[in-house]
Amino acid sequence: MALSRHGTGVGAAVRAFRSQVHPVFMLPPVAASWFGAVLSGRLSIPLGALHATAVFAALYTAHVKDGYVDFHVRGEDDDHPLTAAGCRSALAGATLVFGACFVAIAVLVGPVAALLTAPGWVIGYLHAPQLDMNPVTATAGYPAGIALALVGGYYVQVQALSATVVAFAAVFLVVLSGIKVIDDAKDYDYDRTIGKRTVAVVLGRSRARTTAYLLMAVGMGGVLALAVASVFPPGTALAPVVFGGVALLTVRAGPERSTMLLIRGSYLFLAVLVASVWFRPL
Repeated sequence: MALSRHGTGVGAAVRAFRSQVHPVFMLPPVAASWFGAVLSGRLSIPLGALHATAVFAALYTAHVKDGYVDFHVRGEDDDHPLTAAGCRSALAGATLVFGACFVAIAVLVGPVAALLTAPGWVIGYLHAPQLDMNPVTATAGYPAGIALALVGGYYVQVQALSATVVAFAAVFLVVLSGIKVIDDAKDYDYDRTIGKRTVAVVLGRSRARTTAYLLMAVGMGGVLALAVASVFPPGTALAPVVFGGVALLTVRAGPERSTMLLIRGSYLFLAVLVASVWFRPL
């Protein structure tokens, strides 16, 4: 059974499986899991690693399923490194890893922690071709996964939730949904031909872009308000300044360049939040 479309043997199969690891999009959810652990104030490295592994397995599932649908089902992509059988094998392997983490979390932490972890895999598996056809779920699926990773990473550590972690999750959901709206606009023309109703398709490019920046502005304003209200550490007020500087560079850029810059801006945004929570410099 051939697993790779570009070569034969174990080496080709390993390269094909490894190609489905996309650091740019996988790093934020995994980092959010660890941020939740840090935010809890009681960091267990083994539990944090267990939850982060579950998040990674869910993301890997999402990327393999998305690639399978886009190439083997829709014919949207020009190429894909895995055969259909390879995609199924990768999905089975990632699901097995996630399932093992789910059971371990349920045993070591409790059923609530496991239930907070499970939606990440569900969102990843159903993203294509189910969730990505609707403007709300196409936009909020990935951000919701990051918000859940944050909440789950926190809960695994302390078996409780707080207003602070829920507020952080809400901020991530809103800000990243704005970035996702711009990201989806890259495929505006093709999405229209297959009936994929992204925000850009439903509202048009111009109004979708305005909506995206409004969402990001609301998220940044939320951070400032929560820092003033002492729900967040005072140092977190620097995060909107850093992200806002990057966002200004994208105002006249196209969707592809804007997405690239905004994703990297979100890394800086998260880094400032982590530093403010961990070190509390202010």
